[in-house]
Amino acid sequence: MQEGIHPDYPAARVSCACGNTFVTRSTRGDFQVDVCSACHPFYTGTQKLIDTAGRVDRFRKRYEKKVNYPAAPAKADTPKAEPKAEPQDIVEAK
Repeated sequence: MQEGIHPDYPAARVSCACGNTFVTRSTRGDFQVDVCSACHPFYTGTQKLIDTAGRVDRFRKRYEKKVNYPAAPAKADTPKAEPKAEPQDIVEAK
């Protein structure tokens, strides 16, 4: 490493909005943060998990009453093609 190109890296006091303080090293000096590991929900285990199961069912239940699709019109009777005759088993003569 070259001499004299690296910044000064002194100890810095970090203050959180929750009142927690700790010392680390930084080129910035002392600073404040909004959330730290002592108050962040992920690190404290108080994270709330949102249950997304059943969202489609709730959506269908909610809009089932509001949307009334008209009945499909009856199709005119059209002659259907008769099924093809099945090929008969061919027995070879000896």
